[in-house]
Amino acid sequence: MDSLPTVLLKPGEADRIIAGHPWIYHGEILRATQPPADGGLVQVKDHRQRLIGTGFFNSKSKIVVRVLSPDRVEVDDKFFEERIRAALAVRQRHLPGATSFRVVNAESDFLSGLIIDKYEDVLVVQISSLGMDQRKLLIVAALQKIFSPRAILERSDTASRKFESLAEANGVLSGSLECADMSALSSTRHVASSESGEASPQSKIVVNLNGLKFETDLVGGHKTGLYLDQQANYQAVSQFANGAQVLDCFSFLGGFGLHAARAGAAHVHLLDQSVDAVEASKRNAAANGLAEKCSFEAINVFDWLKAQTAVKPHEKVIPRFDLIILDPPSFTRNRASVPDALRGYKEIHLRALKLLKPGGTLATFCCSHHVDAGLFQDTVLSAAFDTRHVLRRVATYAQGPDHPVIPMIPETEYLKGFAFELVR
Repeated sequence: MDSLPTVLLKPGEADRIIAGHPWIYHGEILRATQPPADGGLVQVKDHRQRLIGTGFFNSKSKIVVRVLSPDRVEVDDKFFEERIRAALAVRQRHLPGATSFRVVNAESDFLSGLIIDKYEDVLVVQISSLGMDQRKLLIVAALQKIFSPRAILERSDTASRKFESLAEANGVLSGSLECADMSALSSTRHVASSESGEASPQSKIVVNLNGLKFETDLVGGHKTGLYLDQQANYQAVSQFANGAQVLDCFSFLGGFGLHAARAGAAHVHLLDQSVDAVEASKRNAAANGLAEKCSFEAINVFDWLKAQTAVKPHEKVIPRFDLIILDPPSFTRNRASVPDALRGYKEIHLRALKLLKPGGTLATFCCSHHVDAGLFQDTVLSAAFDTRHVLRRVATYAQGPDHPVIPMIPETEYLKGFAFELVR
């Protein structure tokens, strides 16, 4: 380990790393004792030559070093097995009954650049750093040893890979998806495997969330398939649904809507712009015996809300819903676009509040890291002020425990939500 290249930090730049943040940028580096190999392991020291960590180096990335440990470590098969088992133990402790969840959440589990999701007996890997990409075989071997999965699929198609000089990589890394229960399949197509260049089968599988079945496309679906970070919130929000007329906006596969229907909603209307998502949510409703309680529209949610709240001068919108759920995709990818995003968030809340009955509940979420909980709440309250409504906050939500938050790493906290009761 002493032969590792050493990266020395400038005075004053070590404190953040010592406190637990794993990213080191170009401007924080004083010098390297020898030219490190891109993707290779380096040891990091402060300007006084005191060791503060070991991590992966990449001169082509904005994040030059991704620290993996405050100690000297060998990044081998044993390292990955131990780290993944430690991450799994956290999920088993906080989500004891779950069969689908995020196993590794990159920086949250001190494996910067690596995400691993478990969908029943299939694992999906997403890699966004060069150091992790070069050790893909070690990661796969560790996963096979720990989980013995039916298949391991790669979905390394995030835009962040280009910042590491990595091309997209998608395909089956081990096992096969072909042996899935045929009742869970709705279609089969082929994609090129990044490992072999051969066509590999892609199947839709059934994922169990809180006892409900969701058809999930592990190749073409959002993120790595569906939104595992909302698993606990699906159940939590459903407490407001008994006997309610429910509107589920940005419904995707029906996570919130179907949980509300099962919880006793009188009726649930689900809206999503994606025709494929709406068709999948219809199948999910039928598979769970909830189809009669649900109706669906494939439509732009902004357009729908605008049309439903459009009235002539001196007319008022008649509220129709007891529970409205807003779970939009992120409206911003960087700080520069935050003002535009806030206008979008305010617009949907203005419209939704006009459709909410007095005493009804608005459950609303924001998944942008750049919009913190305080700013998001202020935006909702601004919409309430403009519509002359008063809200009572009755619940606060966050990302699930399989997406842990490390406070010293602000980037690990992104999902926030509230439930507000309409007082008047």
